Amino acid sequence: MTKVRFKLPAFFLFIIALILLPVLTFKFASSEKEEVIDQTMDEVIESEIPVVSNVVTVINPYSDQSVTVKKGYYEPSADEENQISSIIKHDNTYIQNTGIDYAGENTFDVLSILNGVVINVKEDEELGKSVEIRHDNGMISIYQSLSEVYVKKDDTVSQGLVIGKSGENKLDKDLGNHLHFEIYDNGQAVNPLNYLNTQISLEKGN
Repeated sequence: MTKVRFKLPAFFLFIIALILLPVLTFKFASSEKEEVIDQTMDEVIESEIPVVSNVVTVINPYSDQSVTVKKGYYEPSADEENQISSIIKHDNTYIQNTGIDYAGENTFDVLSILNGVVINVKEDEELGKSVEIRHDNGMISIYQSLSEVYVKKDDTVSQGLVIGKSGENKLDKDLGNHLHFEIYDNGQAVNPLNYLNTQISLEKGN
């Protein structure tokens, strides 16, 4: 028995092609679109997106490299020699130093250690001119014994801004030209050396 192959007329082939053409075109277009989306997503994922850091390095309150520490912060846990060297004697009264005294042979620029807002500028007969700055994390830095002040209350200051010049005061006049510098964290005086040149969080309470 001879097998007969069934042949579709050309007209029916044409009709089938017309029906399948939109389907094939849509599928091809969808495939291209998915490929473009995948490529775009890969580019976004692989690209470097800048992240805002909430950590910053605290700088020294001076830039003059000849400046040295003349009187350190009084640490109750320090040895007797360091404790004695951190005592301020004034009018037969002995005072524990709540900051650090930086001295230089010449008057030097005094810098803000971090971004912040000036909350107080005053002049005291014993302490000389002083500036207080509250920083973004709530920490407060105090700069005393200034001969000149370049900022005023409520000024916004940036890290490294020159806020004044070193000078003298009557409380510790033996130091001559110097800067008395203090840091308060959570309302407590702390040793500035534990903060300067270290990274801290800008979040309050940290």
